[in-house]
Amino acid sequence: MLGWVITCHDNEAQKLIEHLEKKYSPLAQCRAVNYWRGLSTNMLSRMMCDALHETDTGDGVIFLTDKSGAAPYRAAALLSHKHNNCEVISGISLPLLETLYPFRASLSSAEFRNTIVAQGSPEVSSLWHQQQKNPPFVLLHDLYKH
Repeated sequence: MLGWVITCHDNEAQKLIEHLEKKYSPLAQCRAVNYWRGLSTNMLSRMMCDALHETDTGDGVIFLTDKSGAAPYRAAALLSHKHNNCEVISGISLPLLETLYPFRASLSSAEFRNTIVAQGSPEVSSLWHQQQKNPPFVLLHDLYKH
């Protein structure tokens, strides 16, 4: 089953988890990471790293963030590059999470990423989708090596 790390500004991540638990009872492999004004990026990264390791059982982890490009999204992006089957999603909402919660057990991380972006578009995106629009920078020198 995919782990979920819900990370939002202020108390929104905790509120989302509480709403989901009312509907689905206690959520296995789900953690909330709230980003409060004044919290250092180092502390945020440590909290998210802890949440990643608490929720990952080998099938992968989905970071669910509120705003693309904001501190929680950036911290998740950095962590996702170090771990297999990690996806970073932005623009989440409670109705979307309620709809997709049952798919955590049956989809791979990439399938889940594509499904949540398709269902939540245009507000929802993923780090992977953003990277497809803006490919990584490549030095010309590297292009001509043989």
